[in-house]
Amino acid sequence: MKIGFDNDKYLKMQSEHIRERIAKFDNKLYLEFGGKLFDDYHASRVLPGFQPDSKLQMLMQLKDQAEIVIVINAEDIEANKIRSDYGISYDLDVLRLIDEFQNVGLYVGSVCLTRFASQPSAILFRKKLKELGIKSYCHYSIPGYPSDVAHIVSDEGYGRNDYIETERPLIVITAPGPGSGKMATCLSQLYHEYKRGVKAGYAKFETFPIWNLPLKHPVNLAYEAATADLNDVNMIDPFHLDAYGKTTVNYNRDIEIFPVVRAMFELIAGKSPYQSPTDMGVNMAGNCIIDDDACRRASEQEIIRRYYKCLCDKKRNGTTKDDLNKLELLMNQAGVSVHDRAVRNAALDKEEQTDGPSAAIELPDGTIVTGKTSALLGPMAGALLNALKHLTGIDKETDLVSPQAIKPIQDLKTVYLGSKNPRLHTDEVLIALSASAEDNVLARQAMEKLPELRGCDAHCTVLLSSVDEQICNRLGMYLTCEPKYEEASRLYHKN
Repeated sequence: MKIGFDNDKYLKMQSEHIRERIAKFDNKLYLEFGGKLFDDYHASRVLPGFQPDSKLQMLMQLKDQAEIVIVINAEDIEANKIRSDYGISYDLDVLRLIDEFQNVGLYVGSVCLTRFASQPSAILFRKKLKELGIKSYCHYSIPGYPSDVAHIVSDEGYGRNDYIETERPLIVITAPGPGSGKMATCLSQLYHEYKRGVKAGYAKFETFPIWNLPLKHPVNLAYEAATADLNDVNMIDPFHLDAYGKTTVNYNRDIEIFPVVRAMFELIAGKSPYQSPTDMGVNMAGNCIIDDDACRRASEQEIIRRYYKCLCDKKRNGTTKDDLNKLELLMNQAGVSVHDRAVRNAALDKEEQTDGPSAAIELPDGTIVTGKTSALLGPMAGALLNALKHLTGIDKETDLVSPQAIKPIQDLKTVYLGSKNPRLHTDEVLIALSASAEDNVLARQAMEKLPELRGCDAHCTVLLSSVDEQICNRLGMYLTCEPKYEEASRLYHKN
C-alpha cells in the first residue's frame, strides 16, 4: 500500500508539457489520447498514488484550450461491438463519454465516424447525433492504407474525408475503444489544415509503456499483460536510438507504423517534426515515480492478477481472449509466480485447515484476514466481515450481524426465491450489516470502514458468483480466484 507515484507533480508536469507541444506548432495540436480517460484503474494499480481520474484532471487544467472529438469506427457500430467493462455498445459509450465530459465542463466539439460506408446502423447513429444537437463527420476507408502513402496523402485519400471543424488550439482525439482510427483521424486533419494554410501538429498521449523506464521494468511488463489479447509487445525504439543514441521504450504497433507516419508528415508538411515514435509522445508519468520499489511490487501483483483472470476465464468459458502462454512468460520475466501472492497462500492454507472454500483479504497495514464457508456465509462474505472487524478493532468472535438478522434473508432466498444455496453473498451480508447499523453501534462503525478496503488484495479458493465479484470490484478490492468450482462434479455452474 506504499505510495509510489506523485499525482500532483504529474498533473502539473503533464499539462505544462502539452502546452509546450502546442506552442511548437501553429497553435493547433491534434492529441491522440490512448487508454481510458475515465477510471484508469490499471494505471492506479501499477503506479500506487496515480488517481483513476488523473488524465481527466490533467485535461481540466487545459479545458479553456481543449476541444474533444470522439472517434468511433462505423464497422463497430454495425457489429454492435460491446465494451466488456461497462456492458454497453460502442455507440452508446460515445453518448456516455459526451455526458461525462460535459458534466465536468469539457467541450465536446463533434463525433467522427471512421471507415464509414453507409452502414445502416451508422446512418441511424448519425441521425440520433443530429437529433441530440451533436455535429458528426465521416471518414472513409482508403485503398492501400497504410502502405500507399502517395495515394493516402492526396485529394483521393485524406482529401475525401470530411474536414472536422474545430475551434480551439488543443484537439483531443479519443474513442470508446481500440481500433477506432484515432491516428488516421489526426493525420487526415493535418492534411486538411495544411491545405488551409494552418501548420498544425500531432502528438500521442499513451501512459504505457513508459518510455523512460527499462524495457523489462515490471510496470512495462504489466502493460503487456494488460494487452495480452492485443498481442502488443514492448520494444526498444530503434528510430530513437539511431537518431539520438538513447534507449527508450515503445510498442510494436507504433514502431511498425512510424516509417509510414513519417512519410505522411513529409508529404503533408514538407518534413517530419519527429525522428522517432518516442518523439511523438508527451507522456510524463515516468518522471513522477517517487518510489520505484513500490511500483515494481504493485506491477508484479498486477501481472499475477492478469494471469489468474485468464485462468478463470478459460475455466468458465472453455476459452480466453488472452494469451496464457504470454502471461506465463511475463511472470517469468518479472521473476514472480502465484506463490508471491500472499492472499492466495493465506486463502489456500485456510482451505486446508477447514476443508472448505476460503478467502483472504490483505488490509492496508499488511494484516491478512481470512474467511471460511459456514452455514450462514460464503467465504468472501465471511472474509469481508472479518476485515471490517479488524479495521474497527472489534473482536473476531463478536457478531456484527446476528443469526436472527440473517435468517429472514436466507428464508427469502430459499423459500420464496427458490435458491438452493442458503449462504449469504457479499451484497446480502452488506445489506444485513447496514440494517443492523441502525441499532448496533459496532455494525455502524464497521460500515464506516468500507472505504478502507479500496486497493486491498483479495483471493478466494473457488470461483465466485458474478454478484460477489461485482461487489469486490465496487469496493475497490483487487480480487483473484482459483480456477475451480466449489462443486467440481456439476456440469452447470450459475454465475
